[in-house]
Amino acid sequence: MKSTLLFVASCLLLTTLSANDQIPSKEKKVLMDLYHSTDGEKWSIPWNLNDPAHTWKGITIENNHVVEINLFRNNLRGTLPPSLAKLRYLTHLNLAFNNITGVLPKEMVKLENLKILRLEMNRIKGEIPVEIGKLKKLQVFSIFNNFINGSIPEGFGEMTDLRELNLSSNNLRGTIPSSIGRLKKLEALGLFENNLNGSIPAELGDLIQLKELVLANNQLGGEIPMEFAQLSNLRILQIQNNRFDSFSGIKAMDTKQFLVFDTDDKSLNPRFNEIQLQRTRMADTKFEDVDENE
Repeated sequence: MKSTLLFVASCLLLTTLSANDQIPSKEKKVLMDLYHSTDGEKWSIPWNLNDPAHTWKGITIENNHVVEINLFRNNLRGTLPPSLAKLRYLTHLNLAFNNITGVLPKEMVKLENLKILRLEMNRIKGEIPVEIGKLKKLQVFSIFNNFINGSIPEGFGEMTDLRELNLSSNNLRGTIPSSIGRLKKLEALGLFENNLNGSIPAELGDLIQLKELVLANNQLGGEIPMEFAQLSNLRILQIQNNRFDSFSGIKAMDTKQFLVFDTDDKSLNPRFNEIQLQRTRMADTKFEDVDENE
């Protein structure tokens, strides 16, 4: 009886896999949804839909499931299909440097295995889903240089594996959530060039792994938290073009630790290490297509 059940289960599995692709037919349909919704025929390197999915540019398949989509700078034009949420085994999604429009589908918070999400340098609008915190395994969330509006969701504080959070060059408003201070693994935080206001949360001083903090070109005010003195690993700090009342928190730091340092308080002698600057990942100048290592 047991062997019979195993045989039936195997047959069912085979019928749900595309004959040549060895991925479930529903996953191939999602890939085709993405292709058609982003004008796939005009991609720089389009897919040949008659070939097996594992041969398509940017598609990685493991154990008969799609685990990675990397279509960086491939001339995608159009919107993201909500059906992307059906790729439950997806760990990497890189659609940066394209011309994607529309909104970020709220269904994407169902991608519970997603670790890397790169959507920078597109034309995505609307708000970040408030349920974003459901992406518990996410390590990189980068959506800089789009048209995202609304506020920064508190839910980011629930994504405790985050190492990079880049929301720069958008139309975000409101305050910086104090919940971000719970991201103990965070190494880079970019909020450059938005319309953020209020004070910097003292909780950001708890981000002891932080190496890059870019808050320039907002409407932030109040004082720089004294807790910044705890950020001993910080190498890039840019807070210029805001409305701060006091920089005492900076004066408590050892500014010699910085490779890049810029503030409106000229008494602190803002300076740039030009050689090192070329090696950094500043919020508004990260253009390389890099492979993410876990």
